[in-house]
Amino acid sequence: MDVKIKTALISVSDKSGVVDFAKRLSEMGVKIISTGGTAKALAAGGIDVVSIESVTGFPEMMNGRVKTLHPKIHGGLLALREDAGHAASLKEHDITPIDLVCVNLYPFEQTVAKADCTFAEAIENIDIGGPSMVRSASKNHKYVTVLTNPSQYDCVVEEMQSNNGTVNADLRRDFARVAFGLTASYDAAISKYLNGQAEVDYPERISIALTKDRELRYGENPHQTGAFYKLAASGEVSVGSSDILAGGSAISFNNLMDVNAAFELVKEFDEPAAVVVKHLNPCGCAVDDDICVAYEKAYTGDVVSAFGSIIAINRKVDKKLATTIMESYSRFGKALGAAGFFAEVIIAPEFDADAIEVIRTLKGWGERVRLQATGPMDRAKIDRSEFDIRCIVGGLLFQHRDLVAWEPDVLTYPTKVKPTPEQLEDLKVAWITAKHVKSNTITLVNGKRLVGVGAGQMNRVESGLIAMKLAGEKAKGSAMGSDAFFPFPDNVVNAANAGIACIIQPGGSKKDNETIAAADKAGIAMVFAGKRHFKH
Repeated sequence: MDVKIKTALISVSDKSGVVDFAKRLSEMGVKIISTGGTAKALAAGGIDVVSIESVTGFPEMMNGRVKTLHPKIHGGLLALREDAGHAASLKEHDITPIDLVCVNLYPFEQTVAKADCTFAEAIENIDIGGPSMVRSASKNHKYVTVLTNPSQYDCVVEEMQSNNGTVNADLRRDFARVAFGLTASYDAAISKYLNGQAEVDYPERISIALTKDRELRYGENPHQTGAFYKLAASGEVSVGSSDILAGGSAISFNNLMDVNAAFELVKEFDEPAAVVVKHLNPCGCAVDDDICVAYEKAYTGDVVSAFGSIIAINRKVDKKLATTIMESYSRFGKALGAAGFFAEVIIAPEFDADAIEVIRTLKGWGERVRLQATGPMDRAKIDRSEFDIRCIVGGLLFQHRDLVAWEPDVLTYPTKVKPTPEQLEDLKVAWITAKHVKSNTITLVNGKRLVGVGAGQMNRVESGLIAMKLAGEKAKGSAMGSDAFFPFPDNVVNAANAGIACIIQPGGSKKDNETIAAADKAGIAMVFAGKRHFKH
C-alpha cells in the first residue's frame, strides 16, 4: 500500500542536507512540524514550519528534555488509519496523523569519545524523544515513513516525485528495519559506556553496537558470504579504522583476518619494523634502523611462505621502500629458492604518491595488491576497553585483549649465563612475535630477524623442531621464544643441539629446575618473562 505524505515531523541532531530535504517536501505540499534548533534552521532556510508547541499545546520544557513525548505526537505516529476506533480517537482528541518522521539522534558515541567528556555531559546526550519517535514510527511503518540518516533523503524525495507524493510499502518497511537497528545500536553504546563508568567488565547482558562497513568478496571459503562491521571509533589506529586505497579487487574475510594479524604485530614495535603474515601466523618479522633493511630481513626469513602474504610496515612507504617490496622476488627471493612473489595487501601508516605509482605500475601483481593506510601510529591510544571476542556455536567468549608485550623490568635471569645486550634484542623480537603466533609456539630470531616459526602444534617439542628445521643454519646463535613454559627440559636439549644461544619463556613449571639445569649444562642463557601468551 502506498501512503501519501501529507505531514512530516523533522527533528535532527545532524542537520546536513535537512534544509534542502524539507524544502523539497514543502514544495510537494507537505506540512512540516519541527522542534527547537531544527525548526530555527528550517525557518532560516525560508521554509514554513509548524512548531511542536503549537501541535502539543505544551512548551518545550526541562531544557528540551520534554518536547515530543506527547499523545498528539505519538498518537499521530501510532494510529492505525484503517481502524475505526483509532480514527475516532484521532478525531476526538484533534490529533493529526504524521506520515513521515525524519529523526537522527543526539551524538552520544561521538560525545563520550571526547577525552574531556564529563559524566553529566554524557547523560545529557542520551536521546529519549528521538528514539521514542523512531520506534513508534517504525512499529507503524504500515502507514509511516521513518528516516534516520541523511543518505535516505534523496531516495524518499525521488520516490514521492515519481509516485504522486506517496511512498511505497517496501521502502517504508526497509527504513523501519534500518531504524530498529539504529535504536538497538544506540542503546548498546549507552550500556557500554555506563558499564565502563561502573567498572563492570562482564555485565549481565552485552549488546555490541556495530555499523556495516562493507560486504566482502566472500567469507573464509568461496561458498561462504561475509561482511565487515565496524565498532564505534575508539581513537586507536587499527585495521578497522584504516582506509583501503584505490586499486586491487574487493577484500575478503581471510584478507582482513591476516591484515589484522600482521598489523597488530608490527604495531608492537617502536623501532622500524616489517612483518609478513600468512594464514594468521608471521612467516617474517624484523626490526632495523633502516625500514628497507627491516623489510628485506622480514621477507627473506621465509621466501616460500611469503608468496600470497600480507605485508605490514610501521613506517611510511616511500618510493624506495615500495621499490624494495615490489622487487622482492628478483632481488632476494629467486636466489633463495622462491618460485615467485606477490602480496595480497600492504598495510602501513601512509603511502607516498610516488610509492603508489611504483606499486601500481609493476606488471604482474602490482595492480592487484590492496593498499591500506592507517594513519599515524600511537600506542598511547590503544583502546583497553575493547574486548577480544571469539565465537563458538551457540555463544561468544569474551576476554580482555592481551596487551602485554615486552616488559624488561619484570624479566628474571635464572641461568648461570646471562644474555648479552644483543641477545636481549633478539629475545625481545622472539617474545613479541611468539605472542602473535598460534599456540603451541616456538620462534627463533637471529639478528633481530625471525628465522624460524613452529606454530599451532599439539606439543611444544614438535613446534620447536619445525622452527629449527625452517631456520636451518640460521638457528645457530639464535634466540628462542616460547609462548608458554617448558614442562620438561626436552626443548632446551633440542635447542642446545641446534646451537641456539638463548631462550625466553614464561617460567612457572614444576620442573623449572630441570629446565634451568639443562640450560646451564648447555651454556644457554635463559630468561623468564613471567607471562604466558597462548593464542588459540
